[in-house]
Amino acid sequence: MIETSIELGQFAVSLALILSVFGCFQAVLAARSGAASRLVSARNAIFANFVLATIGCAVLIQAFVTSDFSVAYVAQNSNRDLPMLYKVTAMWGAHEGSLLLWLWYLTLFSAAAVWLHWRDYPKSMPWVIATLAAIQLGFLAFVVFLSNPFLTLTPMPGNGRDLNPLLQDPGLAFHPPVLYLGYVGFAVPFAFAIASLIRGQTGVEWVTVVRRWVLFAWTALTSGIICGGYWAYYELGWGGYWAWDPVENASLMPWLTGTALLHSMMVQDKRGMFRAWNVFLVVTTFLLTLLGTFLVRSGVLTSVHAFAVDPGRGAYMLGFMTVAMVVGYGLIILRADRLQDDGGISSLLSREAAILGNTVLLLVVTATVMAGTLFPLVVEVFSDAKISIGAPYYNKVIVPIMVALVFLLGLGPSVPWRQMSAKRFVGRFRLPLAFAGLTAVAAVLVSEAGIITLAAIFAVGFAGFASLADIASAIAARRRVMEQGVLRATGDVLTHSRQRIGALIIHFGVVMIGAGMIASGLFQTTQTVAMRIGDRAEAGGYTLTLRELQDTGSANYNARVARFSISRDGELLFEMAPEKRFYPVREMATTEIAIRSSLAGDLYMVMGDEDGQGTVVVRIFWNPLVNWIWLGWLVLLLGALLSLSKPSRRAARSRTPEPIEGVPAE
Repeated sequence: MIETSIELGQFAVSLALILSVFGCFQAVLAARSGAASRLVSARNAIFANFVLATIGCAVLIQAFVTSDFSVAYVAQNSNRDLPMLYKVTAMWGAHEGSLLLWLWYLTLFSAAAVWLHWRDYPKSMPWVIATLAAIQLGFLAFVVFLSNPFLTLTPMPGNGRDLNPLLQDPGLAFHPPVLYLGYVGFAVPFAFAIASLIRGQTGVEWVTVVRRWVLFAWTALTSGIICGGYWAYYELGWGGYWAWDPVENASLMPWLTGTALLHSMMVQDKRGMFRAWNVFLVVTTFLLTLLGTFLVRSGVLTSVHAFAVDPGRGAYMLGFMTVAMVVGYGLIILRADRLQDDGGISSLLSREAAILGNTVLLLVVTATVMAGTLFPLVVEVFSDAKISIGAPYYNKVIVPIMVALVFLLGLGPSVPWRQMSAKRFVGRFRLPLAFAGLTAVAAVLVSEAGIITLAAIFAVGFAGFASLADIASAIAARRRVMEQGVLRATGDVLTHSRQRIGALIIHFGVVMIGAGMIASGLFQTTQTVAMRIGDRAEAGGYTLTLRELQDTGSANYNARVARFSISRDGELLFEMAPEKRFYPVREMATTEIAIRSSLAGDLYMVMGDEDGQGTVVVRIFWNPLVNWIWLGWLVLLLGALLSLSKPSRRAARSRTPEPIEGVPAE
C-alpha cells in the first residue's frame, strides 16, 4: 500500500519498468503477427510511461521544495536555507536526479514520436516502439536498481548537506536540461533507423521523418554546449569558456557526428546516396550520447579507481552501450546489401562532394577528441599512472581541421548538386575570397597572428560573406522575378525557402561564434594586480579604481565584495563588484565574477585573496568580441527555428491499409 508521496514516486518508476518490458514485447509480436490490438497496447504503454515518469519527477521536486530530508537524495543535495530556485533545480543537480530527468525526456520524446507518426508510418511503428521501449527499459532498470533517487533515511536528519555551491547558480536551471534535451533527442532517429534496418527498407522514408528530429536534437545539444560554456565563463573565473575538459568533450563528440548526420541526410534525400553512411552516423551519434553518460556518471573521469569502488553503475552503462552497439552496427552489417547507393559522386565541384568532405572531417575530429579523452583512462588502467591531455594537443590537431570545415561551411550551400563548372565556381566565389583575403591582411597588420590563426580568420571571413551573399542573392532573385520590394521579397523568401535560408542563417551564426572564439583567444589580455582602496589599474581602455571592501552575504553563505568604479578619460561610467563567497554547510569557497559586456568585448574581474592588511589580489581580463559567441548562438537558434517551422512532408494517407489491421498504411 502506498502511504507517502515518495512511495508513489518509487511505485511509478517501478511500474514504468514493467510497462517498458510489456510494450517492447507487444510491439515485436505486433510486427510479427500484424495484430493491431498488440500494437495499440504497446503504444498505450509508451504513453503511460510518460505519465509515470512525470509523476516520479514531480514527487522528487516536491520532496526538494518541502525539504523532505527523509529522502536520502534530498538530504545530500539540499538545505533548509537553499533558495527556492535551487531547491527545484537541485532535482537534477546530482547523479540520481539527472538520470530521472533523462528518463523523463526519453518518455516524453517516445510518446511524441509515436503520437506524431502513428498513422503515417504504420509499418515502421512496431519496431520504432520496440526500440524506444527497450531504451526506456535500459534507463528504468538503471534508475530503479542502481541509481534510485527515492531511497529513504532513518532517522531523518534535521537538515541537509546543501547543494554544491558551484551549482547554486541560474546556470543549473538551463544548462543540464537543455543539454539532456539534445542527448535524448537522438533516441528517436536511432529508433527509426533501427526500424528501417530491421524491415530492410533503407530508402528515403526514414530520412524524411527523422530530419526534423535530428535538427531539433542538434539545436538543443548546441544550445546546451553554448549555455555550458557561458556558465563556465561567468562562474569559474579563469576567463575562458572551453577547456577541453573530458566532460565537455563528452558532449562535443555526439555534436560533431550529429552535425555530420544533419548534412549527410540531405544527400540521401536529394540523390539517394550515403545510405550506409547515414545509418552509421545515426547509430554512432546515439552511442556517443550513451558514452557521454558513461564517462560523466560512472566516476571513471575522476579516477578509474572510483569506477572500481562502485563498479555497478559503470559496468551497467558499459554493458548497455555494448548491447546498443552490437544491435546497431550488427544490423548495418546484416543489411549491407540493402544500403547500396543509387549513384556516385560525379564531380568534386558538387554539393555532395562538399558534404562528404564535411562529414569525413567531422568524424576525424570526433576520433581525435575521443582519443584525447579516453587515452589517459587507458594509461591509468594498465600502468596506474595519471596523465592529462590538455588544450595544446587539441588545438594543434583539431584547429586546422576546423578551419577546413569552416571553409566548407561557406562553400557547400553555394555549390549545386551533381557538378559545377570551374569557370562558374571561380565567378561565384570571387567576392567571398576577396573579402576573406582582406580580413586576413587586416589581421596581419594589427597582430602577430600565426599561419593557423590567419587561415582561421580567412575561413571565417569567407564563410560569413558567402552565407550573407547567398541570402542576398535569393532575395534579389525574388525581387527580379516577382517585381517586389525588398521587404516583401525578404518575407516571401523566408516563407517559401525556410529550410535553405534557415540553414544559411545557422551557418552565419556558426561564423559569428568562430569570430568570437578567434578574437577572444588571440587578443585577450590579462593582468593580476594587488590593490588597496584608492588604487587604480588599466584594462581595455578603462580605468578601474578600488573603492571599497565590504562584508555581505545571504541565508546560506557569507561573502566579501570588492567594489570598483570604472571610468574612461576621467568620466565615471559604471561600477563592478566581484565577490568571494563561503558556504559554511559545505565548507566551500567560490568566486562570483564581475562582467561588463559590450559588442567590443568584456571587462572581466575576479576577486582573489586578501592579506589582512587591506590589500586584495584581483585578476582583470579584457576579452574582445567574446559576446559574438553568445550572439552567434542566438542567430543559429533563429535559423534552426526557421528551418523547423517548415511544414513536414507527410506520407500519403490515402493509400490502401495493409499488414496491420485498423491502421492506415504508408
